[in-house]
Amino acid sequence: MKLAVISPWPELTAPVEARECARCGLAGQRKRVIWGEGTPGAPVMIILDNPGAREDKEGRPFVCGTRLALREAMERGGLRPEDVFLTFLLKCRPIRSYDRESSRSACLPYLKEQIMDMRPRLLVCMGNVVTGTLFSGHEVKDLRGRRLAYENLPALATYHPLAARRRPNLLKLIASDLADAAEYLKRG
Repeated sequence: MKLAVISPWPELTAPVEARECARCGLAGQRKRVIWGEGTPGAPVMIILDNPGAREDKEGRPFVCGTRLALREAMERGGLRPEDVFLTFLLKCRPIRSYDRESSRSACLPYLKEQIMDMRPRLLVCMGNVVTGTLFSGHEVKDLRGRRLAYENLPALATYHPLAARRRPNLLKLIASDLADAAEYLKRG
C-alpha cells in the first residue's frame, strides 16, 4: 500500500505568550514550544498528548513513530492530510519526571485557544491522556465510537498511534475511527 505523504506541513509559530510561558515545570526543560502543524482552518484537529524528543529537536510535530502509524491509519481510513491540523495537549516536551496534572492544567488553555481560533468541524482525541483531560478522566475504551462534544464541537476518541505500534490490532480500530472522521466531513 502506498502511504500518503504527511509533510512536514508548515509549522505554526506559537503565540508569544505560549513561547514565554512559565506556568509549569516544563518551561525550564524545553527547547521550544510546539504549537502544531498542518492547514490552519482544517476541518479536523488531531490532538495527541505531548511532543517527543525529535519533535522538540526539529520543531515539528509527529516526526517519528507516531507520524508513521498515524499516516498509515489516515491512509487506511481515507482521511486526507490537507484536511488535518495536528497539535498536542502539552506544548513542551517532558524530558524528566514532571507534575502531569499541573502541566496539563497549564497547557489546556492554549489548546482551547487553538480550538477556538481554528474552529475545526471535528476534534480527534488520540490516546487516554488527551481523552481523559478533555472528558473528565474517561478512557478511550469508554468513549470510542460514541458521539462526543468538546467546547461545543463534535469530537471522537481513538487510540494513540504509538499504541498501535505496540498492539498492531489497534491500527485497524484507529483507521476505522479516522474513516468515521472522513465520512463526517463528506456529510457536510
